[in-house]
Amino acid sequence: MQTHKRLTYIFGALLSMGVVLYSCSEDFLEVAPTGSLNEAVLSSPAGIDGLLIGAYSQLGGRGNWFGGASNWVHGSIQGGDANKGTETGDFTAINEVVEYQLSPTSQVPANRWTGIFEGVARSNAAIKVASQSEDPTVTEALRTRAVAEGRFLRGHYYFQLEITFNQAPYITELMTSEEVVTTPSTDLWPHIEEDFRFAYDNLPETQSQAGRANKTAAAAYLGKTYLFQGKWAEAKQMFDWVVANGMTANGQEVGLMESYSEVFNAEFDNNKESLFAIQAAANTGTTNNANPDFALNFPHNTGSSGPGNCCGFFQPSFDLVNSFRTEDGLPLLDEQYRQDQYEVANDFGLASAEPFTPDSGPLDPRLDHSVGRRGIPYLDWGLFPGRDWIRDQPHAGPYSPKKFVYYQSQENTFSDGTSWTRGYPAVNYVVIRYADVLLMLAEAEIELNNLSRALELINMVRERAQNSELTTDDGSPAANYEIALYDDLGSQDNARKILQFERKLELSGEGHRFFDLRRWGKAESFLNGYINYEKQFLPVQFGGAQFTAPQDLYYPIPQGQIDLQGFEVLGQNPGYN
Repeated sequence: MQTHKRLTYIFGALLSMGVVLYSCSEDFLEVAPTGSLNEAVLSSPAGIDGLLIGAYSQLGGRGNWFGGASNWVHGSIQGGDANKGTETGDFTAINEVVEYQLSPTSQVPANRWTGIFEGVARSNAAIKVASQSEDPTVTEALRTRAVAEGRFLRGHYYFQLEITFNQAPYITELMTSEEVVTTPSTDLWPHIEEDFRFAYDNLPETQSQAGRANKTAAAAYLGKTYLFQGKWAEAKQMFDWVVANGMTANGQEVGLMESYSEVFNAEFDNNKESLFAIQAAANTGTTNNANPDFALNFPHNTGSSGPGNCCGFFQPSFDLVNSFRTEDGLPLLDEQYRQDQYEVANDFGLASAEPFTPDSGPLDPRLDHSVGRRGIPYLDWGLFPGRDWIRDQPHAGPYSPKKFVYYQSQENTFSDGTSWTRGYPAVNYVVIRYADVLLMLAEAEIELNNLSRALELINMVRERAQNSELTTDDGSPAANYEIALYDDLGSQDNARKILQFERKLELSGEGHRFFDLRRWGKAESFLNGYINYEKQFLPVQFGGAQFTAPQDLYYPIPQGQIDLQGFEVLGQNPGYN
């Protein structure tokens, strides 16, 4: 359903089946390969649009568990928002991420590399055909927009390569196959900036379809690119533009949704907070049009009484849940939340039939829109039952993910149950949302020592959280929610701590955490503390875990790629030689 608001991915299969571009020859014996499309067909407006849709369709890493932009493994599991979940022997490739034991021959970085480069190749194909088309029906306006969309998408894919591997060959649409295999790894940031700048300068303010990139999406992504390089003034300029002028692709003024829960509800997809999102749709004839990136991340063994019924991955960590504890309405900074008196009560070690009383202490309401915990309503599926919905509690803990899960009232409309699992939701994954932009702008303001403006921005996000209490059927709060606004941020260093913790709370489980920790220079110190804390509850999952810098700051370059192109072309990251 819901196909009216989403891009369809019909043409995405063309590239995966091997679309061949060729030029005409006087040799009449030269015949195009059967099942391929020639350049004349692709050079039409419909062909160019099909190539673009193919490039969009790779955003979710289709056909590749680790190639998608949700980064639930690379950003959230690696950053401590969640552990792998499920049980030890299921999808063991992720165990190496949990334990920070990746090697050049590991599956996760290899799949990540190929999945993202598939997106690069599709983007380059669209850029090349659009820019070189001689079809008289291809107007200059269409050509410019198509090239800008292609360059936005290429910028996105290279951004993902940069934050994952810290190096990669930069391949353009003009390179020959010989040039592609001999292009060495390079500093990607200047190229990413160029692509997003071109997109910002040339994309329209609105689009014919909500899922397409527009000027505001490019401005936000360019600002994020500057932010990751510590170019604070440039980042501020772009984020200020978004706040003052931003429009979604479907023509809404950007802003925060009224309730936090609406951001992750498929009924509100492509809302005013969604600046750029991976589109998903259910019941279109293929589950690949839904959101396959999250198909594993549902409570386990729910039967018909809960969503998905498989597979128990991506279980939120003890550390994350405790982070939502408040005191006088404010979060506990400097990891005080790990102390016994601040820990959130949970049903770890208890069967669902055993009595349990949910935590009665003060909590940030965003917790219960993000995490399934015993005795608290799980969307509209009733109270979360605890261990009965956990695949292996001693291995993975007592919690289940809640964001990106469909409601009972949405079954078979906003979910697709035609495959091996009912866990194919029609909820979009938002790559950049407005709350993220506000917090990135606040970060830039703090680094520029504009603390009063940063305070205003952080409180905008917190005020929305105040208005987002989860309630029970009778309208009463589901837990003891206490959340306040900040009166001031204190020193610049204290402002940094507040901002960084706010990002943890607001963006939990959305794939940002590890990349944030690394750029703040806190990955090693935080993650080893996190490991030691989680290990006391989950000794099997975290028994061999240890984060070591600089090795674990980036993924290894896949050995298979080095073997193909040579070490002189693709060097290895530190610690993996």
